[in-house]
Amino acid sequence: MAESQDELAGTEQPFVSHLIELRDRLVRAMIAVGVVFGVLCLWPGPAGLYDILAAPLVANLPKGATLIATNVISPFIVPLKITLMAAFLIALPIVLYQVWAFVAPGLYSHEKKLVLPLVVSSTLLFIMGVAFCYFFVFGQVFAFIQGFAPKSITAAPDIEAYLSFVMSMFIAFGATFEVPVAVVVLARMGIVTIEKLKEWRGYFIVMAFVVAAIITPPDVVSQLSLAIPMCLLYEVGILAARFFIKHTQAPDAETADGPAKT
Repeated sequence: MAESQDELAGTEQPFVSHLIELRDRLVRAMIAVGVVFGVLCLWPGPAGLYDILAAPLVANLPKGATLIATNVISPFIVPLKITLMAAFLIALPIVLYQVWAFVAPGLYSHEKKLVLPLVVSSTLLFIMGVAFCYFFVFGQVFAFIQGFAPKSITAAPDIEAYLSFVMSMFIAFGATFEVPVAVVVLARMGIVTIEKLKEWRGYFIVMAFVVAAIITPPDVVSQLSLAIPMCLLYEVGILAARFFIKHTQAPDAETADGPAKT
């Protein structure tokens, strides 16, 4: 009993210090999001942000048509949700830096060479996916849908339904643009080889079109807009995996004498 207590001696303090550091990192990340949220509330304001988000839809609505609110508090709550979402995206580099700063001391030098580029690239790819969806896909999809709408119907979408649609599309395209990161991680961990990834190219193309058909609206434009980039990003992932495997291997000295942390 005494021996087991001796073995545990001194472990409580490091654990508590890690918890304190984690709390401090989370607080800093929340402060960053809060500061950006406050700035966005001042300019352009929640209402202005919603107008920006709704611009691709409004541009394709019939003349004189607008979005409507079927819930009493929707005109207040929905713009605030959009402002918070925008604040998180803008502050995302700071949030991820806090995550990196907390994890980095426990990583080996060759692991840092892998993790930091993946954190940065995954952030940039997610933002690129959201931007691609907003600037290209939305305009094409809404124009396509309105082209099929009967003339006897006046379109007046609900703002909460539009927000739900936008969020689901942003998440779908943001996650799709993470395909290279997933491919690199799988290859670097040895779960699959580069050769296998090349052999599975045909299966992935089929899967990409199936996924696009499930998570996008039932129109050809949005499905192709999701499936084609997914296939191209798969090829990018294969090329990136080859590079990362080559440059993130543990040094021979570390494998022989035991890894030394930096």
